[in-house]
Amino acid sequence: MKRDISTRADIEKIVNLFYEKVKSDELISHFFTNVINVDWEKHLPKMCDFWENVLLYTGDYEGNPLDTHRSIHTRHSTQAEHFDRWQQLFDEVIMQSFAGPLAEKMKQHAKAIAAVMQQKM
Repeated sequence: MKRDISTRADIEKIVNLFYEKVKSDELISHFFTNVINVDWEKHLPKMCDFWENVLLYTGDYEGNPLDTHRSIHTRHSTQAEHFDRWQQLFDEVIMQSFAGPLAEKMKQHAKAIAAVMQQKM
């Protein structure tokens, strides 16, 4: 039986596995390699801070994801299919290892973020 997300290590596992999938995905990898050149050493901990704050209320995240994604969108248009693929990969990674209220919260929060970003761009 899968357990729920409960620690920063759980979040790190999800974030790292997710971005490994993203890096090799035919539909969205180019956003991270060609549109912007992601500094993975900075990006991954920042994403872990973001999700740890969302799920565990740590208050450790500072940033504005909408502004960041608007900047990407101005360089290369993001479409619904890109957000759909992102969500699919994200959900897959969570469901591989976790189940429970925080796992569901993480999936739903990601879905809400994608919806807001699509509306605002």
